[in-house]
Amino acid sequence: MKMAMNKLLKIVPKPLHPRSQFTPPTASPSLIPSTPIPTLSLAKTSHHQLHEFVKAHLTPSFTPRDLLIFLKNKLHYHPKFAHFDLHIFAWASTIDSFRHDHSTYEWMVKTLAITDRFDDLHSLLQGMVSNPCPCSDGIFSCPRSEPIFRFALNAFCRVGRLDDAEIAFESMRRMIDGKPSVAMYNILINGFAKCREHEKAMNVYQKMTKDRVKPDVFTFNSLISGCCRNSLFGLALEMFKEMKDKGCSPDVVSFNTLIRGSFRERKFEEGIGMAYEMLELGCEFSNVTCEILVDGLCREGRVLEACDLLIDFLEKGALPNGFNYVLLIEALCGEENVHRALEVVDQLWRKGNAPSSISCTTLIEGLRRFGKTEEAFQLMEKMLREGILPDSVTCNCLLQDLCEVGRTSEANELRLLASTKGLDSDGMTFNILVTGYSREGKRKEGKHLLDEMLDLGFIHDLASYNRYMNGLSAF
Repeated sequence: MKMAMNKLLKIVPKPLHPRSQFTPPTASPSLIPSTPIPTLSLAKTSHHQLHEFVKAHLTPSFTPRDLLIFLKNKLHYHPKFAHFDLHIFAWASTIDSFRHDHSTYEWMVKTLAITDRFDDLHSLLQGMVSNPCPCSDGIFSCPRSEPIFRFALNAFCRVGRLDDAEIAFESMRRMIDGKPSVAMYNILINGFAKCREHEKAMNVYQKMTKDRVKPDVFTFNSLISGCCRNSLFGLALEMFKEMKDKGCSPDVVSFNTLIRGSFRERKFEEGIGMAYEMLELGCEFSNVTCEILVDGLCREGRVLEACDLLIDFLEKGALPNGFNYVLLIEALCGEENVHRALEVVDQLWRKGNAPSSISCTTLIEGLRRFGKTEEAFQLMEKMLREGILPDSVTCNCLLQDLCEVGRTSEANELRLLASTKGLDSDGMTFNILVTGYSREGKRKEGKHLLDEMLDLGFIHDLASYNRYMNGLSAF
């Protein structure tokens, strides 16, 4: 163990040592290069302290389990030595009596991936191929090899290091028994699709079929998404057909991707047809499905068509609960068609699809803008009774409109209803109502509000109170 510790001191990197990739040593410790220097300066880190730290927690002839416990529970949380994890891992490889197993490989692979040390991760995987787990000494490979490579493959694809992902995939194929699982192919296909490398994604798919690995719905969804990302909508439809021919049932993601792709290509009828095909196949809409359809049609100025489509879905029982149709309300109000917007909200509400608070306040603002105070008042009252709270600004603006047309008493009743539902009045609310009562000459009602303002702390001095009272007395 003492000789091993001396090796450890030799391999700890010096300050400003040039970066190089990690390769597990097969002969001598001099083959172990350094990793990038982290935020803690190595010049301030005592080699002797590291030596004593390792010596205190790793006994002679330690096992892979001992090393794993040390790496996970001791080194990983150490404020000064945590960044030496790969060096300790490499140092352990130089000890004659020690050999890494899948548990230490898995921990190191996950640590490097999570901390974005991808150059070292690439080298470690190659070292794992050269120095496999002891489980592979027999006729079968280690059963943990594929899960380890799967984690690394996901990490490479996540940051767009697709060349490293391909190399890792091929290395894994050489290590495991039989064929890779469909999940491994899917990770690589999805990585290429997201990076718009459609041809490479198709090459992996062809390799997959050649290996007689049955593709699943995730495989086809990734390929369809890749086609749509590259404006290959025709090819996306072909992949969709092949998906069904191979007995793979499309899901809501498949349809959403195709609908979005068709709208992007301005093929609106095909996209709407896809939505109805979903219903025929018994595939339920998601909120995303409806958002794609409504937003796509509204952006093209086909707002009324979007309304009719939504109502038709509602009649067929296909509209998902909780769908927020604020985009449609905004579009209708933007076209000055608030009457139709009110009809749509009423129809959906009666069928159990209550609008969101944002949808209601958007419609209320539209009604106010076109002088439909009564309709806005009724909508506000209904939403409050249903427990849908507006924001205080919208509420105060509507109270102001009511007061300006001599309906201050109704405005105050609306305020009281809002208070019982949890929307507290603010100083602006009281000011609007007191001014309204002053304008209508209702001194008694105005004084009640002033007393309430005093109790709530909205009037801070006698001068302010007298000013309000003078306003009530002036009419």
